This record gives sequence, structure tokens and C-alpha cells, in this order.
Amino acid sequence: MAIRLQKGRKVQLKKASSTGIGQVAINLNWNSTPSGFWPNLWHYLLGVGGIDLDLGCMYELKNGDKGTVQALGNKFGSLKMPPYISLDGDDRTGESAEGENLRIEGNQISNIKRVLVYTFIYDGVANWRDADAIVTITSKNSEDLIIKPDSFDSQYTMFAIALIENVNDEAFSIEKIAQYYRNHIELDRAFHWGLNWRPGRK
Repeated sequence: MAIRLQKGRKVQLKKASSTGIGQVAINLNWNSTPSGFWPNLWHYLLGVGGIDLDLGCMYELKNGDKGTVQALGNKFGSLKMPPYISLDGDDRTGESAEGENLRIEGNQISNIKRVLVYTFIYDGVANWRDADAIVTITSKNSEDLIIKPDSFDSQYTMFAIALIENVNDEAFSIEKIAQYYRNHIELDRAFHWGLNWRPGRK
């Protein structure tokens, strides 16, 4: 049974008695096709007008290292070495059944301080309602967590999904953020990450 996480609510992914947390998988799926007759006609005839969402995160490790994992800038990360977070690939269309997947190596929890998961509109008109994004967080010891936007703000292209924090090296606390921001820099400042940002490409 999946749990639909409410904004501001925190749940914990804990270690099992005999095993660690294991991998935490964060899946993003969305509808790439705009709604309405003319937007759809434009999309299908010319191949334009769709929405390309990118899944990513900012991370902070216990040793003070900070950075991002995202397709923009080709920063796909690694599960076997720091930051112990990886992005499977980049779905440019939203039509892949698998969507985009971010994975956190939960057995390295002692090295991870916090992770801020986000998605942003890389290409296409900023229309979050049409995108109909859904995020599913899964781990072997807990029920699936579902996160969806509570409102739609098409002024901004960045959406903060969830904040994941280390709790005494025993559990990950997951809080639904569900807040829109103009860009990476504004999101960084809101959560006091302190990264240096420059334009990227993929």
C-alpha cells in the first residue's frame, strides 16, 4: 500500500533489524503532451511544444562536500563512491514507462547528511498542471511514498519535491516540500546550500 505524503509531513525510512536501509529509489513520471486542441496539433505535427522535466538533487555529505546530481551538466553521480547518489538517465520526452530515477545508497547513510530532491522544466512551456508529475519513493523496508504537487504555479520552472535528512545514522527523514522556485539559485538560497552556479548544458 502506498502512502500519499502531505506537505510538511515527515516520515522515516529506517534500517531493518538485520539489514541496512538499502537503496532508496526516487522515480519521476510525467505527461509530456500539452492539453488542448492547438497545442496537441502543434506537438504531433511539428514535434514541438512538449514538456521535458529533469529530476535531480542537491546533496551535502557528512565531510562537508556539496554538489548536485542531474542530467544538466552531465552530473549523474555514483552509488559506489561519493556522493552515493546516482541518476539512471535522462528521459527527454516523458513517454518512457520508467520515467527518470534517482537512487540513494542507504547503506552509506553515515556519509550522507541531507539531500534536496527537485525537478525542473528543462524544455517546453512552464505548465505544471499539464505535466501532471508524480514522484514515487521506494525502499525495501518501507511502504511506497507518493508525492504530487498540491497547487500549480506556471510562473516558475523549478519545483522542490522533498528534503531527505540523516537521523542519527539510523534513518532517513523525508519531508514533502512541494514548493516552486524561479531557478536553481533561488532554490539553493532557500535551503542555504551555498553552491556556486553557472550555466550548464546536456
